[in-house]
Amino acid sequence: MRIFPAIALALTIASPAAAADQSAVETRSGAVEGVAEGESTAYRGIPYALPPVGDLRWRAPQPAEPWQKLRVADSFGPDCMQIPYKADAAPLGVKPSEDCLYLNVWTPAGPLRRKLPVMVWIYGGGFVNGGSSPPVYSGRAFAESGVVFVSFNYRLGRFGFFAHPALSREAAGAPTGNYAILDQIAALKWVQDNIAAFGGDPGNVTIFGESAGGMSVHALTTTPLAKGLFHKAISMSGGGRDLMGPLRTAAEAEAIGTGFAQAKGVEGDDAAAAAALRALPADSVMSGLNLMSLFGAKDFTPLYADGRIIQRSVDAAYATGDGAAIPMMIGANDADGFFFGGGIDQAYAPLAAVRADAEQVYDPAGGKDAMRVGVAVSADMMFLEPARHVARIIAARGQSLFTYRFGYVPEYLRAKVPGAFHASELPFIFDTVDVRHGTATAPADRTAARLAHDYWVNFAKNGVPSANGGGAWSPYTAATDSVMIFDATGAHEAPDPIRTRLDFVERVVTAKAP
Repeated sequence: MRIFPAIALALTIASPAAAADQSAVETRSGAVEGVAEGESTAYRGIPYALPPVGDLRWRAPQPAEPWQKLRVADSFGPDCMQIPYKADAAPLGVKPSEDCLYLNVWTPAGPLRRKLPVMVWIYGGGFVNGGSSPPVYSGRAFAESGVVFVSFNYRLGRFGFFAHPALSREAAGAPTGNYAILDQIAALKWVQDNIAAFGGDPGNVTIFGESAGGMSVHALTTTPLAKGLFHKAISMSGGGRDLMGPLRTAAEAEAIGTGFAQAKGVEGDDAAAAAALRALPADSVMSGLNLMSLFGAKDFTPLYADGRIIQRSVDAAYATGDGAAIPMMIGANDADGFFFGGGIDQAYAPLAAVRADAEQVYDPAGGKDAMRVGVAVSADMMFLEPARHVARIIAARGQSLFTYRFGYVPEYLRAKVPGAFHASELPFIFDTVDVRHGTATAPADRTAARLAHDYWVNFAKNGVPSANGGGAWSPYTAATDSVMIFDATGAHEAPDPIRTRLDFVERVVTAKAP
């Protein structure tokens, strides 16, 4: 229930002028006091589980301890332990810590409303970086659009994904290893238990995430452990094949974990080994792992097939009927790839075995622009073709599915970049472009942000993405192969303009498959 204290608390959050909101919400763990933020009320740093430290490191999340006094929810809890990545598109706003299982809620300001749609955000960062504190991820615009918005932290790196025989023996068949996904499930259970007190409808919850968050959406949609916890889903740049490499088995993941433990001087597979692992300093567990070192890391494996949480690859899971039969949106950015420099040979490296054919597809005019080719090849192989692949599987089930391609680039960057890079859509979806681009933000950028934001919000409200001033968005079918395109002209549906490229990648990938 919502109560009204006689005296407002003097709080400061986003700016010195931010004043305390005069409402409190009673959660199952205790009462929390929010703070006013524009036409919304923000509740930051609410524990949804016990700190996963000490003996709780590498265990499933445990329920948070209840509190008796009113908890002032005016600041973010720590983001999860990580080595921050300087070039992150959404830089952290607080210092990381192992004590990190906190969530945040934004609600519309004013008297409590009932049965509002709920959107739950899952951040990206390669499962080694990211958090809920970046200003780009503010839920204010969603709340001001009539949504109850939730974001939360989940464990990262080896804290979030780690297998070892000692831990498996200790778990005795209970879900283990993919702790990050267990954290996400725990946060969604918290939403089911508590969101009605904030005015949200626990029967209308949409999960959405980008990159690793988009992969998490697929994991949650296909795991039986999350059944019934949400009702719509949006996977943004979440792939659709094994984006992080071939899905490893539990035995393979345990072998990797055993090697890591031995390198740290921990032998054996008994309770003493588990205790020794938990006694390792956090820095030793991280061992330099972040987005800069991720793709070269041989002793880290996110999202492995543990048999309970994750059973098979994303496409296989959907193909065998594991996916929840719910409305979904799936898409990626038009320049979503990673190309870290080098010449034209490096650009074609992923397609070296079919180089001559690839040149005809990606550069028929022979311009040899390594950056454009490299980004296109990477984007197609990592995000765009896998997204289409899984979309076709889902659509074939008769499921309500909408696909998109985000290609809007801020005005000041259009002469410098070949398209919308990975994660560049985030400030548009969150309607925080001024936060991300500052004084360089143009009026057209704000218009584009409001348009994209509205599509996402209306999908959460009624299962069909729509926006004033935007084109109609039809459900996806393989026969038409149409996508909703967001670009400098607005939003319009059209047959996929890069279908030839994606067909080529599909042939290459299928030929490599066992």
